[in-house]
Amino acid sequence: MKTQILALIVFTAATTLAAAGENSAYAVQPEFPKIIIQPEDQLVPIGSNATFTVVATNGPLAYQWLRNGNAIGGQTNNSLNIENAQVSDVALYSCNVFKDTESVPTRAASLMVFTSSIDPQTGVDPIVVFGSPLVSSGSQGTCPGPYTGYVNYTKALPQWGWAPDTSNGNTTFTATDTNRMDTKIEYGGAYGDNSCNQTSVALPPSPVSPVYRFTIYFTNNVPTNAYPITLDGFKP
Repeated sequence: MKTQILALIVFTAATTLAAAGENSAYAVQPEFPKIIIQPEDQLVPIGSNATFTVVATNGPLAYQWLRNGNAIGGQTNNSLNIENAQVSDVALYSCNVFKDTESVPTRAASLMVFTSSIDPQTGVDPIVVFGSPLVSSGSQGTCPGPYTGYVNYTKALPQWGWAPDTSNGNTTFTATDTNRMDTKIEYGGAYGDNSCNQTSVALPPSPVSPVYRFTIYFTNNVPTNAYPITLDGFKP
């Protein structure tokens, strides 16, 4: 009797496994592309070239690049080249990587451009950097306080940010919004020092960090086009 029961159990288990195998084709999940290298933020002088690249596996793959979320016609390679970059090219660029009908998006990488000219007072280049405004409401302490959007001005690694230019004995390092009077500007150093002020913000004469990043916050009316910040006393 025990032998019959054991045989019945084995038969039932085998039948269940066989049935699962017959239906396994319906349970297989699609194999999505796997992105192993994301496009990186680009900061280039006006008139220079910029290249965004994505590397993915699990092919065969197809690509579609986007600018601010909109498909760019004819840009279907794993790299996007922007020649002679101008202020009009400043935007967020991403790529949808396809395998058959399945797709995976990359991160949105920013393209920023800058121009510079010699300041006759200090002999140091004031840099005008153009970045992409983002609509995002929030509040952060007493400064910047409530905001409806912002622009981050950063550099890709390893530079991370802008270095104060202390050549010629310069001790003045400022970030200024020369277009509006209702914005707040914040700086953040690689060593954690930071400060915020209306319209213009200044570093101490002897900066704590080797490099700095900057943010302009909008209290209302977030721009839709590339927006500049003027960095005086920093290396390009």
